[in-house]
Amino acid sequence: MDEIYKKIRDRARQIALELPSPEFYTKCAESVEISDNFFETDPLIREIYRDVAIRIENDFGHGLAHAEAVARDAGALLVEESRILGDSNEITMRRLLVVQTASLLHDVQRKMADHAIEGAITAGEILPAFPFELAEIDDICQAIRNHEAFREISGFFTSEGQLVSDCLYDADKFRWGPDNFKYTVWDMIAFANIPFPRFMVGYQGGMKALQRIKTSFRSTTGKKYGPQFIDMGVFIGEKLYSIIQEEYSGYLGNKAV
Repeated sequence: MDEIYKKIRDRARQIALELPSPEFYTKCAESVEISDNFFETDPLIREIYRDVAIRIENDFGHGLAHAEAVARDAGALLVEESRILGDSNEITMRRLLVVQTASLLHDVQRKMADHAIEGAITAGEILPAFPFELAEIDDICQAIRNHEAFREISGFFTSEGQLVSDCLYDADKFRWGPDNFKYTVWDMIAFANIPFPRFMVGYQGGMKALQRIKTSFRSTTGKKYGPQFIDMGVFIGEKLYSIIQEEYSGYLGNKAV
């Protein structure tokens, strides 16, 4: 990564550190703990994690760390939603396994043009080796197929599958908050080797897309807490843009973009 990007990334992380933790992690702390414990101790999830670890590429901003963060938050969302629905602990734990599996696999084909569709196909090839029911595999694949933003939802969902899909989508979009400016943007820039002037040309368009995500959350819990993640991302992005204009405009020069 160019030195200019490293400096700007460090400023973005500094801004992010000054913000409080999103309320989701405090108001839903019990569900977060349940999901985290399950992710860290369930034998099947650990086996799937090891399988994903050798398949997923980590140089594009959507690697294993991203998949793990999504899995943990999607699980917490599912626990919260299951409580709203009054589901039994047995049902909740099984769906927790399903949603964390979908989360781990959702970006397994991230570098493909239609990565959600390709990821769903790959998941359908991988999962028969694991002890899932056919209906659960279908729910996982459908959730992966429909996790992209600004795309029409396709396919048939059972109520169980809809819940898994909604929680995966929302947890993935939580990453558009502070995580976007702490990690994702810089990893993608480094991979694509984007010149600084071109990055600045696309900056405002990226901020507009970020704003649009705010109204796209799908689950009851996601709609309640997701917008704060985006507000934090917008705050970081706008403050960072001002810093870039004030301190780094000289790096733009007169290069064509």
